[in-house]
Amino acid sequence: MRITVLGAGSWGTALAYLLARNGHQVKLWNRTEEKAAQLRHDRENKLFLPGIELPAEMEIGSGYEMTSGIDYLIFAVPSNAVPENTAAIVPYIDPGTVIVNVAKGFAPNSQKRLSEVIRELIPGHPVLTLSGPSHAEEVALNLPTTVVIAGDDAALLQEAQDVFMNDSFRVYQNTDQIGVEVGGAVKNIIALGAGILEGLELGDNARAALMTRGLAETKRLGVAMGAKAETFSGLAGLGDLIVTCTSTHSRNFRAGWEIGRGKPWHQVVEETSMVVEGVYATQATYKLAQKYQVVMPITEQLYKILYENGSLQEAMRALMTRAKTAEE
Repeated sequence: MRITVLGAGSWGTALAYLLARNGHQVKLWNRTEEKAAQLRHDRENKLFLPGIELPAEMEIGSGYEMTSGIDYLIFAVPSNAVPENTAAIVPYIDPGTVIVNVAKGFAPNSQKRLSEVIRELIPGHPVLTLSGPSHAEEVALNLPTTVVIAGDDAALLQEAQDVFMNDSFRVYQNTDQIGVEVGGAVKNIIALGAGILEGLELGDNARAALMTRGLAETKRLGVAMGAKAETFSGLAGLGDLIVTCTSTHSRNFRAGWEIGRGKPWHQVVEETSMVVEGVYATQATYKLAQKYQVVMPITEQLYKILYENGSLQEAMRALMTRAKTAEE
């Protein structure tokens, strides 16, 4: 297969490396020519994925013409950059090219799912979603990883499985693209909260409660948007939530830890080399909860912390003193 990976962050680089090892003809796109030239020279992404040597035959560049003449286009840019990059490739992408989005979040301003945005801007192209517990650092080291590929075309899902799978990267099919996307986006919010609890030194009990109740509100939102409840018990729900809330590889967990230790979130974001998706997902998800009239107390309190200057202590008090209710 001829494949272009759009985005040379840690995940995009890891996937380009994986796909090249699978025997595909791979191009890696970066948004600036300066960084692309550095990658070509070093054959290593020293900032985002150090220690991984990129194959000499992998083409690396910065022009959107790299999206022409290919079979698969992998969207690995941050969620807030998906709309502008989708619009930019319209003059170049060929009919029939399969698009696989691997970003996790919602579109800024519209709060739409990323597959919706891509379909609207490039109608007629099949759009799949790849998601699940998959830290780039571990994928690049060939450590066992299992994810899902989501869409509504059974034959295409099977083909995409073959494109990505190898003996260390296992891919399951999933027809619930809504659930897979919602799970991937909202888990970043919960991971941010888990990091805050760690920074506040509130213990393992609190983190377990946050993850469990966070999954419950993620499922409520997903079902309201048309997802299947069972999807959130799978890799794109529970699986991704566990790895993101418990690993130091998680930038959202690390950012939350800094916030919990007292650092303003604007400073945390500025000092983080990669995008902290949970910060932006919190705003979008808060608005989606209002739109679909879904109760999401954890998301609401994180929104107040990030966007209304709420205190961490007041957020904890608000969550722990909510009206009595039954578990659901």
